[in-house]
Amino acid sequence: MTTLRWTIRLAAEFGHADITPQLREMVGQSGLRTGVLTVQLVGSTGAITTIEYESGAMSDLRQALDSIAPVDAEYDHNARWGDGNGFSHVRSALLKTSLSVPVMDGELTLGTWQQVVAINLDNRARERELVAVLVGST
Repeated sequence: MTTLRWTIRLAAEFGHADITPQLREMVGQSGLRTGVLTVQLVGSTGAITTIEYESGAMSDLRQALDSIAPVDAEYDHNARWGDGNGFSHVRSALLKTSLSVPVMDGELTLGTWQQVVAINLDNRARERELVAVLVGST
């Protein structure tokens, strides 16, 4: 088993980063040939997903989230806590905070245009903690 823990600074409301290079490096350095890599963004106002990491697809995802869980909608969370980030909790629950990717022949099993992306959905910039665990056999 191999683990990796790191942090990245992400902008408010849709700050994002392609973390595929870090995950590929982890797999390469491990010597693992077959297994699974799980990555988690720690917290309830962020997300991990896969998408083609290019500006058009990222803009489309943001528009979809704005439609499903608008920033300015009324949220019971905001009424209770007064922090104005109810939308980010809903978006996080929909996208999820973790993802597992199979490892085959020593490589992450991702499509040609598929990257793993960390997203900060909170209403303020955040230092996001990421944890990855790799299990399998050499």
